Amino acid sequence: MKKKYIVTLTPEERQILQAMLSKGKAAARKLVHARILLKTDASAGGPAWRDDAIAEAVEVGRATVERLRKAFVEEGLTAALQRRKPRRQYQRKLDGDAEAHLIALACSQAPEGRSRWTLRLLADRMVQLEQVDHLSHETVREVLKKTNLSLG
Repeated sequence: MKKKYIVTLTPEERQILQAMLSKGKAAARKLVHARILLKTDASAGGPAWRDDAIAEAVEVGRATVERLRKAFVEEGLTAALQRRKPRRQYQRKLDGDAEAHLIALACSQAPEGRSRWTLRLLADRMVQLEQVDHLSHETVREVLKKTNLSLG
């Protein structure tokens, strides 16, 4: 299979990676990525190993080698060595007003027949009060933890 992303390191990039490995003072993941880039280097004098051989030698999956080659070719050396930021954006379930209602509810008297609020009871009551259409007990826990509020 022909590789789509060919890594060709410049002498400066090769020197940076070799210096990083010789010092050994970086995160393990970064050092592994440096080893992979050096082994996949297809420039003059580079070893240009096959992906499966690199994966076996460095003890990573073949997909890791392929992803790293792609990151290097498309985004450069820094992007290939650094952990990328998550691309997924999470929508907040509760805004400030809804969080305030939740906290007030948690501080209020527990429902009849209960000695105290539970996370699931709070989530259900927020839905009953039509503050949100759906709310998980885990979201309730995160909000209460953020405010250092204990149900105990």
